[in-house]
Amino acid sequence: MSHDGIDRLTLPTLGDLDWVPATTRPDLLAPAVAEALARWTAQDPRVAEQVAVVEIDPDLADTATLNAAHDLPPAVSANCVLVAGRRGGDERIAAAVVRATTRADVNTRVRSLLDVRKASFLPMDRAVAESGMEYGGITPIGLPEGWRVLLDAAVATDGEAALIGSGLRRSKLLLPGALLARLPGVELVEGLGVPVG
Repeated sequence: MSHDGIDRLTLPTLGDLDWVPATTRPDLLAPAVAEALARWTAQDPRVAEQVAVVEIDPDLADTATLNAAHDLPPAVSANCVLVAGRRGGDERIAAAVVRATTRADVNTRVRSLLDVRKASFLPMDRAVAESGMEYGGITPIGLPEGWRVLLDAAVATDGEAALIGSGLRRSKLLLPGALLARLPGVELVEGLGVPVG
């Protein structure tokens, strides 16, 4: 491991899945995700070596289903939810990324960060249409400009990889949590994820 927590040499892998470098399989990425990965790779060459993709059965795209089918640890999955709120006539949208063992603190933490009176999940039809991604595959990489990307600081510091969407239901991305924290535009937020239950 390097001093910033990112192993520079090995492509991350997980479970019994056949991972390959994501930059070599743009066909497994939503167009906006492929473009964002290419831009990010140009800024940080580690992205080409450290962001892996795998093709999956789209019926297994939901976190719990995929984890059960491939015996993956839930603590590695990171879920991305889209949240919106209004301040005056101004709509503010953010992606909140937290470990699957937690849930995003939308009513307190996200609402406060967006500085809105009420925050709620972006309706599915809008989330899909405006992100250019499939429902169940929405990811923090490649979201529209102007949308904030809030990442639970624990994802960046717990030493685990992050299993996230690819923009498509038929594939998943895997990268070090410390590298995800370096995604351009990401804001690290302490306590964004709260325990489920």
